[in-house]
Order: sequence, then structure tokens, then C-alpha cells
Amino acid sequence: MKKSITMKFAIIAASLAFFTLFLVGCQKSSDEVVSVSEPLFQVGKAVSTKTPLSGSIKGTLLSDSTYTVGGDVFINESDTLVIQPGAKINFPGNAPYCFVVKGSLLSLGTQAKPIYFTVPSAVRTDTYGADPTKDPAYKGLWGGIYGETMFKNIILKWTHVEFGGGKLGTSPVSFMANGATSYAISSMNPDGILVIEDSWIYGSIDDPIRPFGCKMNVMRNTFEKCGFTGGEALNIKSGVTGIFAYNLVIGMATNGPKASNNGGRNPQTNIQMYNNTMIHNGYRRSSAGRGGSLNFEEGARGGYWNNLMVNCKYGPRIVGATANYSGNALVVADTANIKYSNNYNYVDSLKLANEIYPTGFATKPQASDIPAPSSFLPAGYKPGAVYDGSAVVGKNNPLFVNFPLPMTASRLEHINFVGQYNFRLQSTSPALGKGTTDVTILNVVPVNARFGATVLTPPNKDMGCYPSDGSGNKH
Repeated sequence: MKKSITMKFAIIAASLAFFTLFLVGCQKSSDEVVSVSEPLFQVGKAVSTKTPLSGSIKGTLLSDSTYTVGGDVFINESDTLVIQPGAKINFPGNAPYCFVVKGSLLSLGTQAKPIYFTVPSAVRTDTYGADPTKDPAYKGLWGGIYGETMFKNIILKWTHVEFGGGKLGTSPVSFMANGATSYAISSMNPDGILVIEDSWIYGSIDDPIRPFGCKMNVMRNTFEKCGFTGGEALNIKSGVTGIFAYNLVIGMATNGPKASNNGGRNPQTNIQMYNNTMIHNGYRRSSAGRGGSLNFEEGARGGYWNNLMVNCKYGPRIVGATANYSGNALVVADTANIKYSNNYNYVDSLKLANEIYPTGFATKPQASDIPAPSSFLPAGYKPGAVYDGSAVVGKNNPLFVNFPLPMTASRLEHINFVGQYNFRLQSTSPALGKGTTDVTILNVVPVNARFGATVLTPPNKDMGCYPSDGSGNKH
């Protein structure tokens, strides 16, 4: 009997030992991390690729799929359309079809898999000195993405918006007239959320982005070849509040960002423009006093800091009580509520140097500006006065990684796309450490991976959109 009990215990002990060894063998190393891919965000049913997009649509455009637009697309007030990474939305190029958003449009691309709104038949003519009249970038080959008066969200992340902003036929949008020139992105709800981040805006006839009302964050984007004979990268009207920051703006017809309170909607336009790099803007707009870098007019308020401007037709322009251009009186900006400092301006010609502080406007020199106002402005200088800027022509080269400076004046208008240039700063750049971080940002949009900004990046100690800590533009 004792032998039997002993034998049973021995068998049980052996079994336990084997089971323990089995468990130990199955365990992962304590420092081994098992990552499980998060499923892609999806709302409702998948939208089929077999039928052209047209009419009312909701659900999800699937990752890595290609969709063709066959008419104006509408996202109804209670609906959401999600676009997953890698999707392509192709327009035929011969009709001004629009995406009209009454509910929510979420274009959620990633750095590895951006989303495209494009015209596949259009061929880029990215050649320096090419004739703009023959460039498809300025033809407006489809309409635009519109937030209607009740829209909730337009969120564009890692998204290419190309060749948009054409002339409308019968307008599908309540605030756009039949036959009007479209904007690639627009909106008219002061409570709607417009987020455009880490994206690319390429080509338009007029302004690629003109919001008439929204809470906005436009951050870390690249703008190329926008506006044929007029148009800013961002042209804000009344009812808009938010941020335009860390954007690379190259070859605009007129300005980079422009703020106006035109339209009479509430709230008053209030926009912060900081850490943008603006290259060779203003050369397709012929009007005197118009175009170049950034602009405040018509009752707009806000501020601008840490912007790096190179060979732009005019420096920052604030419309004061006596401003005019081409004989036309301008409406004054809310000059008492516009704050600015620490902006950098490099120019290669005397004509540009004489407009770092534009003639006839109210922009006040700041001691923190580069070049230092004291190095070229006369004693007793008053905003808007004529001066001789010859002392700063070709001075204070910002030392980009790959962009030739000085550049001959005959080529200024030819620089309208990035190409092989690299506008990051060399380690010895005089633009490093010359910015200000003493700014409280306008936090008007939610921080949310899907329904808001991924991150609201504050101003940086370095100038321009590529600060040395890597927190800015990722293109």
C-alpha cells in the first residue's frame, strides 16, 4: 500500500515538473515586446470601387484602393466618410466635380501611405522657367472639398490635394455662385473643424484654401504652384480662428497666408502665423503693393512670429489707415490686436530690400527681426516710408541644406516647386535659435487622431518650418 502511494506521488511530482518546464519553455523573454497592429479606423460599410463616386456617400474608402469620381459627392449632415491610408480618389480632369461635406470627411493618410485627391491623366511640368500658361497646375482640373454651412469636420492628414480649384458649372455649394472659380478647400461654418496637416497642396487657379468660417489648424504642409495670376496659399475671411504654422510655401501667385475679416460673420478673424518658410512668392500677381509673404487687412487680428522669408516680393504687410495700392483704398486691419516679432527676411535685389517693410503700409520694424532694422533703416523711420535697403542685399544667407543663394533676379519667378531643393537649415545657419517661444497659441481645435489635430506644435526657437529638433514639417 505504501509503495502504491509513493508511486502515485512520484508520478504526480514528475508530471508537475514536466508541466512547469513546459510553461517556462512557452514563456516569452521578459524584454521581448509583442506588437499587435491596430485595425484601420472604419465607419459603416466599405464603399465599392466598382461604381464611380457620385451623389450621397457614407462609410469607408478602403486602404490602398482606387476610386474614380463620376459626379459631385455629398456627405450628408448626419454621415461620415472615412478615407483609409493609401487610397486614391481620381477625378477625370474634364469636369469640376466637388466633395460637399455637410457631416464629416476624415482623410486619414499616414507618412508611409498618403492619400491622393488627384487627376491621374495630368502630367506635372515641374521644370524651372516653364510657361505657366501651359502648366496643368494652373488649369483647375476638378472643383474642391467644401464644408457647407453646417459641416462638422474636414480632417486631412498626410493627403495630397492636386490640380483642384477649377471653374464650377452649376454650383453644388450654397455659398459659391454658378460658374465661379472654385477653391481646392473651403468652408462656411464658424463652428466646423478644419484640420489640414502633413499634407501637400499642389496647383490651383486662385486660392487653394479659402475658409469663410471654421476653427482651423493648418500645420506642417507643403504648398506649390498655387494661384495663376492671383491667389494666396491661405486666404481667410470672417468667422475663422486658428493657426497656420510650419508650412513650406513656394511660388504662390500672391502671398502665403492672408487674413481678412471680410464677410461680417462672427467671430472676428483671428489667425496666428508662425514658423513658416516662404520662398519666392508674389511674382504672378502684377498689382503694385500686392503679394509676397503674409498679409493682415480688413479688420483681421492675430499675429506672426518666426517666419523665414526668402526673395518674396514684399515683406509682411499690415494694412494701416493710409494704405493704398493701384489707387484703391484698403480696409484697415485690427492693428491694435496684431502681435509680431522675430521674423527673418533674405533678399537678393535692391527692389526687394526696399520692401522688407512694405512702402505705404503699417508694418512696424521689430528689434528681433533679421536683418536688424538698425542696419538699414534711417533714423526716425516711420512705417510705410521709402528707404534705401542696399545695405542688406544678399546679406544674412539662411544657409539652407540645398538651395542656391544668392540667386539672379531673372530667375525669382521660376522657383515655384520644391523639386530637389532642401529647405532645412544647416547646422551653422544664422536662423537657428533666433525665434521666440513666448507665444500662447490659439488652441481652437481638438487634439484627436481622427477628429482633430494630431498635435498642436507650438512656436520654436528656430526660424522657419524645419526647426533643428525635428518637430516641424516632415516633408
